[in-house]
Amino acid sequence: MTIDEELNLLDHQLRRLKIEYEMFFNNPSKRPPADIEWKVLSLIRKFSDGGRMSFSQRYRYNEMAQRYAIHSDLWRKKMRIREEGYRRPQDAILSVQGVRPTEVREQKHPTAYGVGHHDGEPADDKPFTVQCSDAKAEREKVESLYKALSAAKQKSGEKVSGSLDSFAAFVSKKTAEIRKEHKCETVVYSVEMQDGQVKLKAKAKV
Repeated sequence: MTIDEELNLLDHQLRRLKIEYEMFFNNPSKRPPADIEWKVLSLIRKFSDGGRMSFSQRYRYNEMAQRYAIHSDLWRKKMRIREEGYRRPQDAILSVQGVRPTEVREQKHPTAYGVGHHDGEPADDKPFTVQCSDAKAEREKVESLYKALSAAKQKSGEKVSGSLDSFAAFVSKKTAEIRKEHKCETVVYSVEMQDGQVKLKAKAKV
């Protein structure tokens, strides 16, 4: 088997692994896909030195290795929550497609929601922000937020999961929840890059 064929196999196994993990987290009786993950890890380790690969092959390999690392981190966190239960409001974000969760401290401010960054840690890039009152009526704003989130994920090496329609449904639901909870008219969404990780934040505009 050639290097390109093995890279094709790695890509196929990565996609299959992601699907299997999604099925695992949606089915309490299902076992984690350890056999597929072992195959993925074996291929990643096999080409880790990159000695026999061309520049384009190394680039493709690095993209897939980084994609696995990001997904693996997410799966470990979701696994821990599955075993220990939902202890914080932020943990619920893990089940939402298109959102890159990270470890966060409890937010003391009542308007903070979703995934935030630690106090005192500057973001790598200036965050992209959108103010939304009615997601269904403000489709262009939701689409721009989705594109910003997609671009940030691609920059970090992670491919976007979930369609624009599913993301719009999430924003519509979340906007309604925050407006009701905080009795506000507008919700501010922001996409931030910090330490190579994508973060989506949502808070009431008061």
